[in-house]
Amino acid sequence: MYAEERQQEIVRLARADGRVDVTALAESLNVTAETIRRDLTTLERAGVLRRVHGGAIPVERIGFEPALAARDAVLTTEKERIAKAALAELPHEGAIILDAGTTTARLAAILPADRELTVVINSPALATVLGARSNLNVLLLGGRVRGRTMATVDDWALRPLADVYVDVAFIGTNGCSVERGLTTPDPAEAAVKRAMIGAARRSVVLADHTKIGNDYLARFGRLADIDTLITDNGLNADLVAEVEAAGPRVVRA
Repeated sequence: MYAEERQQEIVRLARADGRVDVTALAESLNVTAETIRRDLTTLERAGVLRRVHGGAIPVERIGFEPALAARDAVLTTEKERIAKAALAELPHEGAIILDAGTTTARLAAILPADRELTVVINSPALATVLGARSNLNVLLLGGRVRGRTMATVDDWALRPLADVYVDVAFIGTNGCSVERGLTTPDPAEAAVKRAMIGAARRSVVLADHTKIGNDYLARFGRLADIDTLITDNGLNADLVAEVEAAGPRVVRA
């Protein structure tokens, strides 16, 4: 088993059981305790787990939200595949919403140069990059910039969304489950995401497989509220069937 595969299994076990133990992991994965400690250190630096005495717990269990840079360094290959698959959902012309996030940022980076699009966005950093593109008309939502995600939130972001109607909204999420729907740790960001879904003819959620089955504090939509979930091929077939039964089409990139 490669290190990345082992670390993904550690994260899966932590989320399933609420905690992992160094000794038990070493025995079940047939490696040394020191190897497991190094894996836990790597996963903590990536913002996925938090080390505790004798083991680790998943960050969502303690309400901790990893910073943008930490999340951007995790599952990069999967996020790039998801972004490429999302290109199929773009209109040939018209308007889209791009939510702030590490996977939506990868979609922003590969938006085609041969389409005239209006892009409504709540990430000042992405707006700066996209604003230089001659084929894009970029509308930046105002508001308070939330430091952990660098997304604009609160009333100055919400008011413009009440008066626009786009072809497709591409939304990021921290959690996605059949029981709780789409969730994120911050109520202010949840409000903006909810408004984005309401401002679009179609809504497409971009989320790697580690987000599926997790729940966070603030819900911004039901699975039935979105049209498509694009994830990676790490999501097993049983979960795909459960999600699709709740409403959206699932694409595994």
